Formats: sequence, C-alpha cells, structure tokens
Amino acid sequence: MTDYEAATAFLGEWGLFQQQVFFLLCLSIIPNGFAGMSIVFLADTPHHRCLIPANVNITSAWRNSSIPLEKDGHSGALLPSKCSRYKLEDVLSFSDRGFLPGVDVNLSNVRTESCLDGWEYDHSVYISTIISEWDLVCDDRWKNPLTSSIFFCGVLTGSFISGQLSDRYGRKIVLFVTMAVQTVFTFIQVFSPSWPVFCAVFFVVGLGQISNYVSAFVLGTEILAPRVRTIFSTAGVSLFFGAGYMLLPLFAYFVRDWRMLLLGLTLPGLFYVPLWWYIPESPRWLLSQGRVEEAEAIVRDAAKRNKIEPPPVIFSPLQQELQCEKRKPHNICDLLHSRNIRWISVTLWLVWNTVTIGYFALSLNTANLHGNAYFNCFLSAMVEIPAYALSWVMFRWCSRRLSLFSTLFMGGLFLLFIQLIPANMIYVSITLEMMGKFAVTTAFAIVYAYTAELYPTVLRNTALGTCSMASRIGSIIAPYFIYLRSYSIALPYILMGSLTTLSGLLSLLLPESYGMPLPDTITHMQHFPGCCQKTPYTLTHTEEKENAAEKKSPVVP
Repeated sequence: MTDYEAATAFLGEWGLFQQQVFFLLCLSIIPNGFAGMSIVFLADTPHHRCLIPANVNITSAWRNSSIPLEKDGHSGALLPSKCSRYKLEDVLSFSDRGFLPGVDVNLSNVRTESCLDGWEYDHSVYISTIISEWDLVCDDRWKNPLTSSIFFCGVLTGSFISGQLSDRYGRKIVLFVTMAVQTVFTFIQVFSPSWPVFCAVFFVVGLGQISNYVSAFVLGTEILAPRVRTIFSTAGVSLFFGAGYMLLPLFAYFVRDWRMLLLGLTLPGLFYVPLWWYIPESPRWLLSQGRVEEAEAIVRDAAKRNKIEPPPVIFSPLQQELQCEKRKPHNICDLLHSRNIRWISVTLWLVWNTVTIGYFALSLNTANLHGNAYFNCFLSAMVEIPAYALSWVMFRWCSRRLSLFSTLFMGGLFLLFIQLIPANMIYVSITLEMMGKFAVTTAFAIVYAYTAELYPTVLRNTALGTCSMASRIGSIIAPYFIYLRSYSIALPYILMGSLTTLSGLLSLLLPESYGMPLPDTITHMQHFPGCCQKTPYTLTHTEEKENAAEKKSPVVP
C-alpha cells in the first residue's frame, strides 16, 4: 500500500492550498477563545451589600452604619458585610429616638438579619452581570460555580457525541453545524429571562464550542503535511485560540452589560458561513470510508491550486486487510478493545483531566486576583501566546513524552510554591500563578497534538473527542477549586499543584511518537510499556527521508 503522505507528497508542504486550509481553520478557532472564557465577565461578582430601602425613614448616620463590619478572610481588614444588616426595626427605633450609632448604641449588641430587601451592587466596574441581575450571592452564591460547571457539562456532552459523528459523517459537516449551534444559541442566551434558562442555553453553547474546536483540529491534522501539521496542531490553533481569549477582556472593557457583551460575541459567527466553500473535507477520512474518488477529487483540486500537475493515479488500491479494517465502523468501545489501546486511553484520560483542571481553574480565577479584572484576564491570556510558541518548539524538536512531563511537572511546582509566599507579597504570588498558567497551557497544547499522533485515522476524532470528554470532569469541578478560596486561599493551589505534578509523572508511561508516521489503523499504533504489538508499523523509505528532512529544517508559515 502506498501510504497517504507518500501518495500526496507531490503537492508540496506549503502551497496555496495548504496555506488556505491552515489559516481558515485557525480563524475558525478564534470564537472558541472568547466564548469559552466569557463567563469570567458574565458571572463576575461585583461588590455588594444589603439594600436599605429608600423609603425607610432613618437618619443618614444610621443609613451609613446599618451594615455590620466583618473581618475579611484574605486581607484581614474590616469590611461591610455582604450578606447581613442590622435588624431594620431596631435601626428605625434607634433613629426615631435620636440615638447615634457607636456613641449612644453599642453596635456589637444590635441584632442582625439577612438581606430581606435584596442587595445594592457597585456599578463602577460592571453595569450588570448575571450575578447582580439574579442576585446569585450569599445563600445563592453556589449557583455561580454551577453556571460554569453546566457549560462544561455541555462541553463534555459535545466531546462525547461530536467525535463519533465526525468519524461517521465527516469532519467538515460537524465543524460547520456545531459552529452554527454555538452562534445561534449564544444569541438566544442574550434574551434569557432567568438563571435556569441561561444555564440551559449555556449547556448547548458548550456542546457546540468544543465540537467545532476538535473537528477543526483533526481536519487540519489530517490534511496538512507532517512539518506543517506540527505547527498547526501546536502553535497554529493554540495561538488563534489565545488571540480570541485576548480579545475578550478588550471587548468586555468597552461593553460592561452582560447581555450586550453576549450579543457582541455572536457577531463573528456570521462571518464563518462563506468558509464552507473554501475548507475541504479530509481526504484521509474519505479514504478510510472507501470514498477514493472523492478523496482524489479534493487532492486534484489542491494540485490545481498549487499549480502542480498530479499523477494519473494518486491512490493505489488498498491492501484487502487494511481496506476491510478502514471500512469497518468504529466507535468509542474500540478505545478499550485491546490491552494496548486501553492502557493508552486510560492514561491519556487521566492526564487530560488534570491538565484541564489546572488550565480552567487558573483562567477562571483571574477575577479573584488583586488588581483590575480586565488587566488580569488580559495578562492570563497573554502568557498563553509564548506558551503556545514554546509548545511548537518542543513538539518540533523534542520528545513528546518528555515535553509533556516537563511542562506538567514544572507547572505543578510553581503552583505549590505559591503557598510559601507571604500574604503581603501579592505580585510575587501573581507572578508564580502566571508561570504556572504558562506551563499548564504549554502542556495543554502539547497533549492535544500528542494525542492526535498516538491514535489512528479510523479513530482519531473519536479518540480526541473522548479524551476531551474525559477531561471535562476536570473542567466541571474546576470552578469549585476556586470556590475553595472561601475556606483557604492556599487550598486550591495545593490541590492543583499536587495533581499536576503527579500527572506529569504519569505521562512518562505513554509511548513515544516523535519521528513516527501518523497511524492509519489500530494495528499501526505505538505500544504501551508492557503491551506487545503483533504488527509493528515500520517507516517506509519515503517516511524515513521525510523525518530526516523534518529534523534538519523547520517550515515556518
């Protein structure tokens, strides 16, 4: 059998066709950057205190002293309570008798009550958020992390169904359908009348968000040649995701109302409709379905765009055994079928889960950091850009396994060091947190590309979707890691640091894929330590030359 990469080598690596696929797929990733992190501003909690109704006839002295002072658990300063007030009937009585707070009345002896008339919110940062609109504070503050968790439940569901749909019906159709789902339901979310409706629609937005990301990632991985594929799967999609993430705080800075912010985030989706006519289906996937004529038509069109004359026959007849395996329908159960693929899958699921906890917990925590929320979010997004560049460098020249191990292990250490920093050294703690975010982000980019290399074409989208699905357990509980700050500031960092460090050690068990060809069938996969491989996949002479050339000179788009 002439393998796909050898059969399409005549196209070259960086012609007009490859450039078009590379940049258009990367552009489709941008909305994922701001949609995935928009909850940082949509559900930020403004400063608030109990509302004292304007029609209550009390003196200005008592109105200013009607909220008890409580010791802040972070700074130790005395701040107005967010969830209680002095009992209003007592305050009225003292005010009517002309008593002065703190002079005639010892405030520590005055009874308190909950915020029976609601809350008043500080509008210096936000005009409104879902927290201030639906009073998700005090006894209802548990709804804040649950909102993010419901979004990630949608991401989990999308990971589960989109991979299998993509492997069955094609990468392109799933990519565009899920982009439409994300755009339409984000628009519907603008008109949410209540928190439950907002969460229900947010679930569907999460479903579409991960589905189009994974589909675009796999589509580019399968179409592009080896060296450009490495750039696309690490720096390419990641940098454009980071660009979308960086645009979020810039846009949110000028749009302080949560409904208008969501409306603005739907607009880019309208510009992606014309891409349907410029992004092709994956010829690899078409071949795996036995649709050789359609695959050849796409490759011949690519040759025309690159101004290259294609050979008379592009794909030679497939070997009967491989042809049968490729046409056999595959599903999620195949990821656990044999001992080898089962151990690879379980290990990757655990690693993905930990990476996702670290990445999303640190990203969602930016609103809690000292200083301006917009700047902190922009800083968190900005550190991802050099992280993605580093992921490409490491993926280009270094061992996949050691790259993943080193970034996870160092990220865990940075997070563990935060608890050793004195409370007054705030900026040192923020620096360590951003270094941890840098390392975890690098690991996130590497594990995506690494996973795509380990699994075969017949299962690649299902495998990536399943790994993403398994990791969503981490993203679902990530908001609650931040919620632990209310008990101890150091506790989230201790848990995240420990899990990330252990995950780095676990990644050393994965097989190495550096310099190996992209597997097409399950029998071509690298083997897990201790699992024998009946039919090893050896490099062809063409592949050996390609890998040798790849190590000598990088291709930079």
